[in-house]
Amino acid sequence: MLIKLALRPRRGGSLAFTLMEIILVVVIIGIMLTLVAPRITGKTKKAQDVAARRQIDAFKNSLQQYEMDVGDFPKNLPDLVVKPSDVPEDKWSGPYLASNVVPKDPWGHEYHYKSPGEHFKDYDIWSDGKDGQSGTDDDINSWATETK
Repeated sequence: MLIKLALRPRRGGSLAFTLMEIILVVVIIGIMLTLVAPRITGKTKKAQDVAARRQIDAFKNSLQQYEMDVGDFPKNLPDLVVKPSDVPEDKWSGPYLASNVVPKDPWGHEYHYKSPGEHFKDYDIWSDGKDGQSGTDDDINSWATETK
């Protein structure tokens, strides 16, 4: 059985929505956004933190490979992509990063690198986190990168 729906003109011959119908739809959309938006933003922050931790782990692997080839850790992160002038050609087997560029953290900031490190003997790597300020609670670093 086929059901036919026909639009019937309202008084005055108009097929438009009433103001009450529009307000009702806007209220329903508003309620849905208030329920869903906090869940989405919470997941985004966690995903960014995990991405930064994984990138730091990738840096660790690249730094270890560089050290095995060259015999010392690089002076800075770009040395993982472009051969430093003081490293002999036959020792450098880079680039050591898959992307051939030093990536930025998930918030668009540069990663920090220090060798020798203050927390680890060989090197320290860290991201300033969302706020872009070193030494705050949202920093993510190589000496505490366990995935949460």
